[in-house]
Amino acid sequence: MRVAVVGAGGAMGSTVCRTVVEQPDMELVAAVDPKMAGIDFFQVTGVRARGIEVVGDISVLPILGVDVIVDFTNAQAARENLRFFAENKIRCVVGTTGFVAKDIDSFTHLFRENKVGAIIASNFSIGAVLMMKLSEISAAFFDSAEIVEMHHERKVDAPSGTAISTAKAMATTRKRLGRPFIDDPTKKETIKGARGAESESNVHIHSLRTVGAVAHQEVIFGGVGQSLTIRHDSYDRSSFMPGVVMALREVFSLQSLALGIDWILERELDVLFGGDRDGEF
Repeated sequence: MRVAVVGAGGAMGSTVCRTVVEQPDMELVAAVDPKMAGIDFFQVTGVRARGIEVVGDISVLPILGVDVIVDFTNAQAARENLRFFAENKIRCVVGTTGFVAKDIDSFTHLFRENKVGAIIASNFSIGAVLMMKLSEISAAFFDSAEIVEMHHERKVDAPSGTAISTAKAMATTRKRLGRPFIDDPTKKETIKGARGAESESNVHIHSLRTVGAVAHQEVIFGGVGQSLTIRHDSYDRSSFMPGVVMALREVFSLQSLALGIDWILERELDVLFGGDRDGEF
């Protein structure tokens, strides 16, 4: 498959470029980064590959016969990018975060209308997806829960997309039960924001931004006489690449937008167990 990477000069984008080059069934045909257009590909990404130019405009991608695009940019740029991908019927795998519900509704309509596959995921780490699924299940058995997420000092949005997705999944579980987590007992914050941000179903999210971190999250559940902590750590951006590769291969099976990669893991489990499984992932 012919792959283009948008946001190629970023930490995630350059890692994706390296991963695509290493896949026997993939060919990297374009690297897009407006801030680094015209600069040598190796200087931008640190990846040794011949014949690839860094361009500044996604308009060239249809001309190059791109089969699928990976977008790791920012929400503002990606809003325009995804519209272009859909209207030009180019499949895409998107790891950009910061979208709001209105964005997702718009993207869903665009890709369905144009009958082209797309995947948007807040996290491509398989461990992180499992952490979110385990948190969704655990939310049924504990009456209080908080999320602490920690990322590198260059991450500009907070809370992280993973934390928001986790809180929404936990909230869905509580709504099925017909009751949220217990109310926050705090009556006074001596320092404003000490209790973090309150999301759906009384789940508080605390965001840390520290030098040396990559992507880390723990979900802390509390019950009578006990607690449960579910934690995931990504120590290197390579941890996201198996999920990106899975998404690149599976997006060809779609004709509309899919959110997350948990459904891909469902398929992997069916392959591993020959479809002989009870219940859902």
